Amino acid sequence: MVYVRLEKEWTDGNGVGHSAGDMIDVDAATLAKLQAAGIVAGESAEPGSTGGGQEGTDWLGPT
Repeated sequence: MVYVRLEKEWTDGNGVGHSAGDMIDVDAATLAKLQAAGIVAGESAEPGSTGGGQEGTDWLGPT
């Protein structure tokens, strides 16, 4: 699972709506789809962190 910040509103497969700016856990396949659609930018963070770091230097990987 990867913890990411949404850039746009998104409704997950269970019908739960998430607002832009929300931090959510997604699997790698969902992350790829969200990135391709521009819903998630290239940023990730450990749960509870502020996601600090320069854009483009954060690693999208398991939490």
